[in-house]
Amino acid sequence: MPELLLSLPKLRSRKIDWVEIASSLTVRFFTLVPLLVLLAILGKVFIEGSGRMSWSFLTEAPAEGMTQGGIFPCIFGTAAVTVLMIIMALPLGVGAAIYLVEYGSSSLLVRMIRAAVNNLAGVPSIVFGLFGVGFFILFVGRNIDRALQTGLLFGQPCMLWAAATLSVLTLPVIIVSTEEALNAVPQSHRAASLALGATKWQTIRDVVLPQARGGILTGAILAISRGAGETAPILFTGCAYFLPRLPVVEFLGIPMINPLDQFMELSYHIFIMTTQSINAQATRPIQYATTLVLIVLTFLLNLSAVLLRFYFRKRLGRISL
Repeated sequence: MPELLLSLPKLRSRKIDWVEIASSLTVRFFTLVPLLVLLAILGKVFIEGSGRMSWSFLTEAPAEGMTQGGIFPCIFGTAAVTVLMIIMALPLGVGAAIYLVEYGSSSLLVRMIRAAVNNLAGVPSIVFGLFGVGFFILFVGRNIDRALQTGLLFGQPCMLWAAATLSVLTLPVIIVSTEEALNAVPQSHRAASLALGATKWQTIRDVVLPQARGGILTGAILAISRGAGETAPILFTGCAYFLPRLPVVEFLGIPMINPLDQFMELSYHIFIMTTQSINAQATRPIQYATTLVLIVLTFLLNLSAVLLRFYFRKRLGRISL
């Protein structure tokens, strides 16, 4: 006890570490600045766009040179192209991740796949748009037209090639998130399943994938939210400047999405009204309102990813309330 009392003055007289305080304040400042900028942008969009929001704006087609009407074809086109995108990207991304984690080793093929995924993640989105035009439209589409003698059906910009381009863009997100989800499954569960006589695929299907389902769905939703906000990849591959009708076709009396038709999209709609409108002042409220709709949709998609991850982790017993 006397030794403790003798040490108290030394503790009280310890010098203040100004370097530590300055470092802490600097880190907090650089964390706060992006947050304030984000809040300022969101506040500006909400203030300018909320006044134009209405039920008719969400359910009607644009009119009068896009200075009147609504954005329903843009919402429908965004939903349709993202559905096609995830149908193309999710099986390929999950399959690639399963191969890399469960079957792959330090072989040349695995290193090439990982290098390709890393390179895809760093490629600018406009490059994907040019790739989509050159590969999907001019090479794949035109060759299909020549083989089937269909004229100019596949070899032109349409929703199918826009979705294919976006699927290539979102592949790294799906592959990386699926790999993390698969690696989170304990190796002991795999060993126990194999020890009970299950095959490799049975172990993956019945043990690994159910436990990794939350992470896989999270990656898929994050890929959807990224694809829904991209403009450059679909700039030349299928978007239309003004298309008040919906890209649907009747099959056996049932209306279905027509993947060979062009479409309107929210981010492209904002880009066109900002850069090509003949009356920018008249369309400015619509620009902000459309941006607000796109931000809300992206936020809801990201929120659903968080909730899904929480739900599946809770089911697996990794989170206790």
